[in-house]
Amino acid sequence: MKQAILRILWVLSGASVALFLALHVVRPQDSTLLLASLGGSTLFLFGLTTLPPTQPRALFGGHLISALIGVICYQTLGDATWVLVLSVLITIAVLLLTKTVHPPAGANPLIMIHAHAGFMDIWTHVLLGVIALAATAFIWSRLGPGKVKYPVKWNQESPPGPHWGPWGSI
Repeated sequence: MKQAILRILWVLSGASVALFLALHVVRPQDSTLLLASLGGSTLFLFGLTTLPPTQPRALFGGHLISALIGVICYQTLGDATWVLVLSVLITIAVLLLTKTVHPPAGANPLIMIHAHAGFMDIWTHVLLGVIALAATAFIWSRLGPGKVKYPVKWNQESPPGPHWGPWGSI
């Protein structure tokens, strides 16, 4: 029990540093764009460090692809409710097909459309925020106790095999 509490405290400490840095980078005082999906990514990086959706391929690919889909949908179709739904459906399909599923990134199209984000926001908010989280996870995992180091595998597919969804192999 004592070891579990110490592990949780270590995870919470790292998560707080990472999230503070990421939010500081992506949310300057003059910006209304708050990339809330970074909160979910922080949980994955620090609490579920070894899972495929946490590895860099899924973390970076999932966030960047889903943000790009959101911006493209907004720029071409506007911000109607059906566009919000369509953007998430496209995101689900593309992330599954590219094996870059990172569940928190599924919120990015909604965030980008709601914020009326442009293409530069992908770099100034999404990429910088994800870099801040990943860099902190990389360093933090090497400072603390235990054998789990981030990343476990740089190019880990997510999902890791052909068996996803209700039909099994695709």
